[in-house]
Amino acid sequence: MKKLYYIFYITFLVIIILNFLSLTSFASYPKLVNTITNAFDKIKSWFLKIATPAAAVAVGTGIFMKKFSFGDEERLRTGKRLIRGSLFSYAFILCIDLILSAIKLLVSAEAGGD
Repeated sequence: MKKLYYIFYITFLVIIILNFLSLTSFASYPKLVNTITNAFDKIKSWFLKIATPAAAVAVGTGIFMKKFSFGDEERLRTGKRLIRGSLFSYAFILCIDLILSAIKLLVSAEAGGD
């Protein structure tokens, strides 16, 4: 019974909040929103600029670990794991950038279409 009460209470609050918040924009973005958006774009670009050399260093370190393992199985596994992990991480970062760009494109197309 308490769970039902909490669900009803939260739903009621969400409806009230959505009623009082305006979901449309009347002009352009406020200056603060533009500043924050530009800051996030700069952070994203710096993150991508740093991620590329970091992935290259990690892959290089893994290759050197494999090369100079001198038959030590643990170092071979660690080197392979380092190479695989860094490549997957870099691919994940690039995929996230692609997804965010697609979402930004869809949002801007939708905002311009109205």
